[in-house]
Amino acid sequence: MMRQTVLLTLQDIPYFCYPESVGLYVDHPEHTVLREAGALNNFNIHYVAAGKGYVEVDGVVHELRAGQAVLYFPQQRQHYYSSEDDPWDVRWVHFYGERLHDYMIERGLHRNLLWTLRQQAPWEEAHMALLNEAEQNRMLHPAQLSTLTYAVLAEFVQHAVPLKSTRTSKAESRILALLPQMQQEACQPFLLQDWADMAGVSSYYFCKMFKSAVEMTPMEFITRSRLQMAKQWLLERPTANIGQIAEEAGYPNASYFNRQFLAHEGMTPTDYRGLYHS
Repeated sequence: MMRQTVLLTLQDIPYFCYPESVGLYVDHPEHTVLREAGALNNFNIHYVAAGKGYVEVDGVVHELRAGQAVLYFPQQRQHYYSSEDDPWDVRWVHFYGERLHDYMIERGLHRNLLWTLRQQAPWEEAHMALLNEAEQNRMLHPAQLSTLTYAVLAEFVQHAVPLKSTRTSKAESRILALLPQMQQEACQPFLLQDWADMAGVSSYYFCKMFKSAVEMTPMEFITRSRLQMAKQWLLERPTANIGQIAEEAGYPNASYFNRQFLAHEGMTPTDYRGLYHS
């Protein structure tokens, strides 16, 4: 199966990023691409959803498997191809934008060609949304195309780590699977050992793997989740006492809650509520 939509390249676009083409190849063992340096003036991401394929970098062939990707900058030489015995399901997007180069450099994306995504589903869903929009409407909704392209890029920036430096371990996978539950139960007392037990690791290793997988400590994740819920409650319950909301969000000490809220939002809970309720 092959799905591919090619779009007209626009000049002086009023968007941060825009797709030139988007598509996927499934069960195409003959799929191979060789572009010499200077041939293509777009960024592009090729992501492996299943199967395997190969990317040649400076004469060395690297294998890519599910959850791994190659990111090319404009003008780079490109040589990649599917495995013949286990053809890849490869999802790809070519995109461009006037300020994209600086954005990508600032985030260090120029330092590596090969990447692995710690969480695959968000990127795959964002890519499929872009592909569906491009297939159904072509260029009828350019702002939507730009928004969906940025979603694909943002998910990549959030979840991609250099392939050569790390691989998602089974422990990291178990920790990532716990995130929805941790967010849902964030307002309850946080017992590190209980979460470590659910992941099947020691509390020390849980903290280490959590930091590697999520790029923040477990307590930072809990704090963000609590404050997110508190912000929602401040707007939904305009007459509720700040101390009551603090306690329900997991902060029996209202003063500490106020300090945490101020540190993250730049204003007190009362001032935040005042922005929306007179």
